[in-house]
Amino acid sequence: MEVVEGTATVADVGAFVDRLDAIGTDHGATIQAFDARYVVDRAHLERAVKLATRAHDRGEGIADDFGVEILLYAAGRRQISQALEMGLSEGTCPVVAVVVGGDERAAAAAVADTLDPGETLGQYDRERVQSFFDVSEGELTATEGTLADAVRERVALLPVEK
Repeated sequence: MEVVEGTATVADVGAFVDRLDAIGTDHGATIQAFDARYVVDRAHLERAVKLATRAHDRGEGIADDFGVEILLYAAGRRQISQALEMGLSEGTCPVVAVVVGGDERAAAAAVADTLDPGETLGQYDRERVQSFFDVSEGELTATEGTLADAVRERVALLPVEK
């Protein structure tokens, strides 16, 4: 898995996603981009990719498309429409993308060329993440874990909720 970070100015989400899909096709890779304000850390993405890969390999996936499967796991959601909130939106957006399979390095370099360089991973919006993943201050106070721990737990619990 390669991770690419930066900022994108997206005029048309569909066209931007099509561009990423074309890069993936050219390099035999799956590319899934996220609004970085929802991604707490690299481990969040690693766990989502690992679980999506396992479900896909077992034929137990939620979605037909592997990139969408990664999105569902990263979002901790079974409904694509709800998970899409973590995706990109029109305007200027901090982006973190995962590249899985095929020629990952070449695909990651091509994805990087579509972004303005910059570090975005781990610079999440705390309130946005708490709301999206339904993590209350009470939950955080009652445990020794961090918000990132709670999000990774939501990701890990998705297969259990089937």
